[in-house]
Amino acid sequence: MGSLFRSETMCLAQLFLQSGTAYECLSALGEKGLVQFRDLNQNVSSFQRKFVGEVKRCEELERILVYLVQEINRADISLPEGEASPPAPPLKQVLEMQEQLQKLEVELREVTKNKEKLRKNLLELIEYTHMLRVTKTFVKRNVEFEPTYEEFPSLENDSLLDYSCMQRLGAKLGFVSGLINQGKVEAFEKMLWRACKGYTIVSYAELDESLEDPETGEVIKWYVFLISFWGEQIGHKVKKICDCYHCHVYPYPNTAEERREIQEGLNTRIQDLYTVLHKTEDYLRQVLCKAAESVYSRVIQVKKMKAIYHMLNMCSFDVTNKCLIAEVWCPEADLQDLRRALEEGSRESGATIPSFMNIIPTKETPPTRIRTNKFTEGFQNIVDAYGVGSYREVNPALFTIITFPFLFAVMFGDFGHGFVMFLFALLLVLNENHPRLNQSQEIMRMFFNGRYILLLMGLFSVYTGLIYNDCFSKSVNLFGSKWNVSAMYSSSHTPTEHNKMVLWNDSVVRHNRVLQLDPNIPGVFRGPYPLGIDPIWNLATNRLTFLNSFKMKMSVILGIIHMTFGVILGIFNHLHFKKKFNIYLVSIPELLFILCIFGYLIFMIFYKWLVFSAETSRVAPSILIEFINMFLFPASKTNGLYTGQEHVQRVLLVVTALSVPVLFLGKPLFLLWLHNGRSCFGVNRRGYTLVRKDSEEEVSLLRNQDVEEGNTQMEDGCPEVTCEEFNFGEILMTQVIHSIEYCLGCISNTASYLRLWALSLAHAQLSDVLWAMLLRVGLRVDTTYGALLLLPVIALFVVLTIFILLIMEGLSAFLHAIRLHWVEFQNKFYVGAGTKFVPFSFSLLSSKFSKDDSVA
Repeated sequence: MGSLFRSETMCLAQLFLQSGTAYECLSALGEKGLVQFRDLNQNVSSFQRKFVGEVKRCEELERILVYLVQEINRADISLPEGEASPPAPPLKQVLEMQEQLQKLEVELREVTKNKEKLRKNLLELIEYTHMLRVTKTFVKRNVEFEPTYEEFPSLENDSLLDYSCMQRLGAKLGFVSGLINQGKVEAFEKMLWRACKGYTIVSYAELDESLEDPETGEVIKWYVFLISFWGEQIGHKVKKICDCYHCHVYPYPNTAEERREIQEGLNTRIQDLYTVLHKTEDYLRQVLCKAAESVYSRVIQVKKMKAIYHMLNMCSFDVTNKCLIAEVWCPEADLQDLRRALEEGSRESGATIPSFMNIIPTKETPPTRIRTNKFTEGFQNIVDAYGVGSYREVNPALFTIITFPFLFAVMFGDFGHGFVMFLFALLLVLNENHPRLNQSQEIMRMFFNGRYILLLMGLFSVYTGLIYNDCFSKSVNLFGSKWNVSAMYSSSHTPTEHNKMVLWNDSVVRHNRVLQLDPNIPGVFRGPYPLGIDPIWNLATNRLTFLNSFKMKMSVILGIIHMTFGVILGIFNHLHFKKKFNIYLVSIPELLFILCIFGYLIFMIFYKWLVFSAETSRVAPSILIEFINMFLFPASKTNGLYTGQEHVQRVLLVVTALSVPVLFLGKPLFLLWLHNGRSCFGVNRRGYTLVRKDSEEEVSLLRNQDVEEGNTQMEDGCPEVTCEEFNFGEILMTQVIHSIEYCLGCISNTASYLRLWALSLAHAQLSDVLWAMLLRVGLRVDTTYGALLLLPVIALFVVLTIFILLIMEGLSAFLHAIRLHWVEFQNKFYVGAGTKFVPFSFSLLSSKFSKDDSVA
C-alpha cells in the first residue's frame, strides 16, 4: 500500500562500468528492469556517438530478420515461439549470428529469384499454348490449294482472310498475335484503327479461364488477339502499339506443321518446368522451416542487443577511455538488486575488475515510480492520463480503485445491466492468458486491458441496482413490501377512526383511478424496506418525484464528501513535504469554507430525514428555502428546522467570511515575513527538492530551515551560495487565483456532482422505454401469434440493451466518472506535474509477430 499511496523514494546512482563488462552488465540490468538511464551525451548527435556502428549492425540484422519473417509468412509457415525471453547474445556469438543470417539471406534471395524466374517462364509458356489454341480458328490456311488462273477471283465465295486469296492478290500479309488485358481491349482497337488507318484486321476471342499475369502475379481475364496487316511500316506501328498497351506478344506460326512442332515443344518444356519448380519450392520450404525454428529467438536477441547499445550511447567515457560512466535513477528499495546485477554482469564477462556504483546527491526532481500489478494498472492509467504524479505526492489511484467504479455505478445503477457487465468482465479475467485476447483488435484489446475496471464497475452496479431496486427497469420484490394496502379499507378500523382518517371503501376504489396510501394510518406503513427502495414505488404515480428527490440529495452528499476527502489528502502532502504552514493557511481555511456552507447543507438533509416523520412532514420546512435564507437574512422569522438555527447559521457565515481572507492573504504574507529576515541567503540542500524546484515558496522555506539549523554558507564562502529574488507580487497573484478558483469551484463542483442524479435518471428512463416499446408489446400479443413474435422481439431487446444501455450509456457514465475524478476530486490535492519512471527493461520490448512485419 505504501508504494501505491505515494511514489517510491528514488536516488541518483553513478555506475562505473569496465569497457569489457559494460555489455554484460547492461544485459543483466535489462533483464531486471531496475534503473532509468540519463543521457550524458545530449550535445552529441546520434551519428557521432561511440557505439553507432554496433547500432547500425543491429539494424542490418533487423532488416534481414524482417525479410525472413515476410518470406516465412508468405509460405504460410507458422512461427513457433520458443523460449519466452532468450537472453541477449554474448559478444562472441554476435559475429557468428551475423554471418549465418547474411548467408541465409543470400541463399534465400537466390532461390527465390530462380523460383520467380521459373514461374514467370511457366506462365508465359501457358499463355503461349492458349494463344496457339485460340488463334488456330482465326485464319484458314489451305496449303494444298492449287491456284487457278483467274485474274480477279470472286470475293463473294472466298473470305478476305483466306491466305490463298491474299497470295493471289500479291499482297505481303503479316501477323501479330498475343494476349491483352480485358479492360484495354476497346482502347487498343481504337488506337489500331486510328494509327493504321484501317489497314489492319483485328480478331479477338476471350479466354475461358483467368490466367495469372507473369509480371504482377494478379489473376485477371485475358483476350487473345490476332492482327493481320499489309506492309512492313504498318507492322512496326502495330508492334509499338502492342508494347504501349503492355500486350504479351508471341510468335505466330506460318504453317500448320510449324504450329504442331511449337505445340509439342511447349508441352515438353511446361512439363519440365513444373518438375523443376516443384523441387525448387520444396527446397525453399525446407530452408524456411529451418529458419522459422530460430527466428523468434533471433528477433528478441537482436532487439535486446540494440537496446543495450542505445543505452551505452547514453554513457560517457572517463579520461582513460577504459571505463564507462552512467547515471541512473533507481528506487532505493532496488539498490541491492542493482549491485547484484552489476556483479552478475562482471562475473559473466570474466573481468578481473568488477563494475560498481555510487549514490550521488542531486537537486533534480526524480521521476515518479509507482509499482502496479495487473489489477491496479488500469486505475493507475486513468490517473496518469490526467498527468503523471509529482514526485512523492499522494497518488489518487489508490482511492480511485473504489471511488471510480462506485460513482460509475451510481449513474449506471441497474442490477441486470450490472450483472451482464460483471459476467463479461469475469469472462475476460478467467481467460486473460489466452493468446488471442492479447493479439486482438484495438477495441477488444481496450476492453481486455480494462477488464478489472469493468469487473468492479459491474459489481458496484449490481449493488446500486439493489439499492435502487431496479432490474431491467423493473423492481424486484425480494423481502415483501412494507406498505399494507388492506389497512386503508374502512372495514378494518373503528367508527371513531373513520371520522379522523380518509379511508377507502368499495365506492372509492371503484370510482377513482388513482388511490393514495396514507402512512399516518396505523398498519399502512410497517417500517423501511430491508435493502434499498420498496418495490411498491414502481407502481406509484409519484415514483419519479420520489426518486428524483432521493437521488438529487444523494448526489450532493456524495459530491461534498468526495471533495472534502480531496482537501484532507492535501494535508498529507503538506505534512510529507514539511510545509506545515500550508495546513494552517490553506487546507484548514479550505475545509472551513466547504464545511461551513456545504457541510451544513448535508447536516440539514440528514436532520430533516431523522427528525421529521410522516405525521410532521407537512410542517417540515424546505431545505432549499432555509439554505437560501442563511445568506439573505430575511426580516420575518421562519419556523426553521431546529431552535437556535439562526444563531448557528450566523456563526457559520462568520467563520466562512474569516476563512476567505486567510485563504487569500495568509500564505503570501507568511512567506513575505520569512523573507524579510535576509535579502540573500545560501541554498545548500542535501539531496534534492521534492516537487517544484526553485519556486518562490521553496526559496523562502529553504532559507527558513537554514536559519533554524544555523547554517552559515555565506560566511564560509560556499560556492553553492545563490541569491534568489523574492517576488511577492507573483506569489500573491498565484494564491489569489487559486483561492478564487477554489471558492467558486466549491459551488460549481457541487453542482457538477448532480450529473450522478441526471445520468441515473436517464439510464432508468431509457431502460423503461425499451421495456415498454418492445417486451411489453411482445408479451401482450395473443397466443396465436405471440410465440412467433416473442422470439424476434426478445432478440431485438437484447441487441438494443447491449448497444444502447450497456455500451453507449456505459461509455457516457464512464466519461462522467472520469471527469468527476479529474476535475472535482484531483484538483484539490493532485498536481500531476511529474515525469514517469521508464526503466531500461527488456520486458517493454515487443515480442509478438504481426502479419506484415515482426520487427519494429
